[in-house]
Amino acid sequence: MSSEMKPVAVMRHVESEGPGYFATFLERRGIPWQLFAIDRGDALPVSANDHAGLVFMGGPMSVNDDLPWIRHALHLIRQAVVEGVPVLGHCLGGQLMAKALGSEITRNAVPEIGWGPVELAQVSTAREWFGDVDAFEAFHWHGETFAVPGAATLLLSSPHCAHQAFAMGPHLALQCHIEMTADMVRDWATSNAQDVAAASASPAVMTVEEMCARLPERTAVLHQLADRVYGQWIRHLRT
Repeated sequence: MSSEMKPVAVMRHVESEGPGYFATFLERRGIPWQLFAIDRGDALPVSANDHAGLVFMGGPMSVNDDLPWIRHALHLIRQAVVEGVPVLGHCLGGQLMAKALGSEITRNAVPEIGWGPVELAQVSTAREWFGDVDAFEAFHWHGETFAVPGAATLLLSSPHCAHQAFAMGPHLALQCHIEMTADMVRDWATSNAQDVAAASASPAVMTVEEMCARLPERTAVLHQLADRVYGQWIRHLRT
């Protein structure tokens, strides 16, 4: 793709939850992107139309928190949907998309932290996004969950969280994480070890040691899946 195209806007809400493998994916394909570091005080884009697509990463905050940038983020997502600018959300980003589209974000039955299976819904839209797999191992780190907007299609579920992804036209919201690198998993697991221990009663929470096991193998498989998903998303980028 041409470097003269509009950049993809990537919204980062906390330093440790950057674009990860998604940035690698874009750079390998020569797709320009621009980081908006909300954690450093960056202002959100003024208009969705200034960018080829909008990407919202994760974060420890709740979309129900009274934070000054959330209202702007919701407006930006709604504007992008109206204008046909593709939106991609990871975890908190997916929850922002759901809220912008009129759905509630509530506490999940149990926290999900670590690697765990997600299954594809038996609908053609799920195949379009995720390819010819019935299930895959994703990374999880969330205590809340989104409801699926009425105009969207549920794509993924896990044993402990029924709503793991939805799509609406060119827009994709993920509750699970497909952008993880081995370094990101190690960083999250070790720097949040107390949070992991506090949530250890949940059947969907791994120990730090379990999370960090077989990382080269796990992330390699995850990146193959991410290539498929991100490849589908960039087909809709605005030039």
